[in-house]
This record gives sequence, C-alpha cells and structure tokens, in this order.
Amino acid sequence: MSKKNISENKNFSGQILLYGRHPVLAAINNPKRKINKIFCCKENAEEIKTILTKNKRNIALSIIDRKELDKMLPRDAVHQGFALQCQELEDYTLDEICRLAEEQQNCHVLILDQVTDPQNIGAIIRSCVAFDTLALILQDKNSPTETGAMAKASAGMIEQLPVCRATNLSRAIKTLKDAGFWVIGMDGYATTYIADINKSGKIAVVMGSEGKGMRRLVEENCDQTVKLPISEKVESLNVSTAAAITLYEINKR
Repeated sequence: MSKKNISENKNFSGQILLYGRHPVLAAINNPKRKINKIFCCKENAEEIKTILTKNKRNIALSIIDRKELDKMLPRDAVHQGFALQCQELEDYTLDEICRLAEEQQNCHVLILDQVTDPQNIGAIIRSCVAFDTLALILQDKNSPTETGAMAKASAGMIEQLPVCRATNLSRAIKTLKDAGFWVIGMDGYATTYIADINKSGKIAVVMGSEGKGMRRLVEENCDQTVKLPISEKVESLNVSTAAAITLYEINKR
C-alpha cells in the first residue's frame, strides 16, 4: 500500500494524535495501526490495559491528569480521558480496491470530489461502515489527510474502512468502469431519483462539495446522474447527511 503525504496537521515528528474513547480503543483493536504511545486519565487505565492484553499489544501507556491531556490536544477536543500518538493508516491503492471488488457480486464504493472538511469526511466514513461500503476514494491533493478530528467524527470507524487517495479522479473512475463498476454522480439537477435506479452489481457513487458539486470532467465521466428526493424548500443538504442517505439507498438492494 502507498504512503501518504506528510500533512501540516502532524504532531510528534510527523505522527498524529487520536483522541476520544471510540477512536482510541478502535485504534488499539486494529493490528494495522502503528501506535507509539497511549495517554489516558487514571480512571480509564484498566480498560486500556485489558484491551492491550486481549490484542497482545505491547505499547507504552502514560497515565496523566486531564489538564495535561487538554494541553496536548486541540482546543475544545472532546477526549474523554483517552488519547494516543500513532502513524497514519496506509492508503489502499486503486488496484487493491478493484481486487476487493472482484470477490463480490454486489458492492459499492464512494468517491468524494473536493470535499475538504475533516469532520464531514469522518462522519461520511462512519456512514460508509454502517452501510457496508467497500471503500472510500478521495482526491489526493484536494482532500485532508487523516486527523484526530476526522477519527473522532468517524467514532473510530476510520480503522474499519479502506481509503484510497487517487491522483486523478477522472482516471480513477475509468479504472473502476474497466473493473465492472457502474458510476453514478449525485446532482441536485438530475432528472432521476436514486431510488429508481438498478442497484445490483458494482456501483461507484460520486459526491461533490456542497458549494460547487462535482467538477465538470468528473461528472462527464459518470454513467448517470441522480438526485435525492428533498423538498424544494431546501437547496441542498450537508454533504455528510446526503452521503448517509445515498449510501442507505444504495444498500437497500
């Protein structure tokens, strides 16, 4: 799997800090997550020690008070007395995603075109896992790398979902088509509702940013555009909300 680019959001010489009970415990439970050190308040130590023993992981545990933990993390971070220092998860390649799809008759992936808010992406990751999405595909240059806020918004589900960062989304879409995917783009001006399409087989769903939507070349490479049945009183939904509804509809097959 490919390495990610270094992000300005790193701490501890290129590593990141995850925080919150669900993200921290999920990271410890994930053997692919390379963890350097765990920090926790005294009342959480036994729970962490139990999970470390269960997973046969030998990781340094530092018990500190809540004020020290507050100083380590971003302002207003809801850490619940849990944090850890770790490396980012390694990205999957597009070829690896296609190989995962070979094993399934019906599956779907989600592609995000220039969605940039880490918390929105974290919430989308949580929905992806909830609705059995095979993988999330992002553009490499115009999407944020992994952060503690993203992991927190995903409720730890970032540990469960294959993520691929593609240099060129239009080319990535063509590769998915060659692998047997039918590509649909979410567009509020489409004439077809998502509930009315054939959901069998392999489906790739493309969602653009809230303001600009999909870029022209990305939309032109879709096989079909569809929309959600929302009231005319509402111009659009938050992208994470729209993604949850879309993935629910796709998964109804």
